[in-house]
Amino acid sequence: MKMNEPPAGAETIEFKLNGETISAFAGETIIQAAGRYGTDIPHLCYKEGYRPDGNCRACVVEIKGERVLAPSCCRAPAKGMEVQSNSPRALHSQKMVVELLMADVPKQDLKPGDNELFYWAGELGVTHPRFAPRHQPRADISHPAMDVNLDACIQCTRCVRACREEQVNDVIGYAFRGSESKVVFDFDDPMGASTCVACGECVQACPTGALAPAKQAYQVVADKQVDSVCPYCGVGCQLTYHVKDNKIVRVEGKDGPANHERLCVKGRFGFDYVAHPQRLTKPLIRKPGVPKTADFTVDPTRWSDVFREATWEEALDLAANGLKKVRDTKGPSGLAGFGSAKGSNEEAYLFQKLVRTGFGTNNVDHCTRLCHASSVVALLEGIGSGAVSNQVGDVENSEVIFLIGANPTSNHPVAATWLKNAAERGAKLIVADPRRNELARLAWRNLQFRPTWTWRS
Repeated sequence: MKMNEPPAGAETIEFKLNGETISAFAGETIIQAAGRYGTDIPHLCYKEGYRPDGNCRACVVEIKGERVLAPSCCRAPAKGMEVQSNSPRALHSQKMVVELLMADVPKQDLKPGDNELFYWAGELGVTHPRFAPRHQPRADISHPAMDVNLDACIQCTRCVRACREEQVNDVIGYAFRGSESKVVFDFDDPMGASTCVACGECVQACPTGALAPAKQAYQVVADKQVDSVCPYCGVGCQLTYHVKDNKIVRVEGKDGPANHERLCVKGRFGFDYVAHPQRLTKPLIRKPGVPKTADFTVDPTRWSDVFREATWEEALDLAANGLKKVRDTKGPSGLAGFGSAKGSNEEAYLFQKLVRTGFGTNNVDHCTRLCHASSVVALLEGIGSGAVSNQVGDVENSEVIFLIGANPTSNHPVAATWLKNAAERGAKLIVADPRRNELARLAWRNLQFRPTWTWRS
């Protein structure tokens, strides 16, 4: 199926866009249908996947027979409608909106692709605004991971929707009136003093850099981009590393099946360990005459007192010969393998193959059996399988969600956002836990039971 062809059996609506007849799917807006056919309509407050607000008016189009221009981001096409996105009247209005916004924002030395307002100004030929700028708010650098530069804010409210509707953290709001209206955190607190959990969804949503990674990391033009999977919890969020001079400068969420661009504080900002001076980048081998002790703790500044650097070949040979020696002297039962949930399914398969075939033993285990023992038993009894049956995003199709003995807002924050979204849409969320966690505020019922302890002598 081609991009501009509807799925089989889908209801379509034919209308004209710039003189060409195109088809929109049922439920699509004009800007979405135009985008599928390769027509880019200027937009700033609109972001695919977010609820359209239609408040910036950069995406206005002219519809035949209508007195006023219409925002294409929140207007659905009708059969036989004739739409012009590049008519003189529509272009004049689009340019005026962009020029007014350009008058207020600082002229950072950014490439157009790093700032959507600058990009559309270039596309529309807007160079030097004729209007005086507004009073510029002071920057807020109170947060360790993010900077707030409201002088660049165009009040598109993407960040508000990102915080309140996507991540459901309810930190960012829109306050005051007229020329004093602005984006606020909680009760107009500094971002660093607010209840912000630093998921960075607002940073990824912001089109101008008003909300950006700290220390102007957003201004760094990366040498390359590397798609990867978040190395922390097991949700499986996909992300993109922006790399400059072989160092990660910032991270953006990628549209993967588990996260759909969403990330948490670790995935988005927790990459400084990669360049940490204490990180091991070469194998180390213990020096002769330095015995192992149970209470040994390495001093990172004096590691050379105990270890020496080695090549990968030497280190792998030493490890392999050590394992072989144990197997030959104590038999296969003298060895065991303990796998990690950080590896992929393919790596887990290869690991157990090494233990069973290479070591000659079935002594192979996995960390999931320990930390998920209770949930595995529950799954076996409930559905007959100890494995997860579907991805967490499927909770959006649930009517009732029963959460017991888990705190996903702390342990799996992106997975928790899907639970929050489902609760906001009307699903009955039941939280059963001795502790009151963040999801309790959205729960239909919060069962804060008292655990019963059985003491055994």
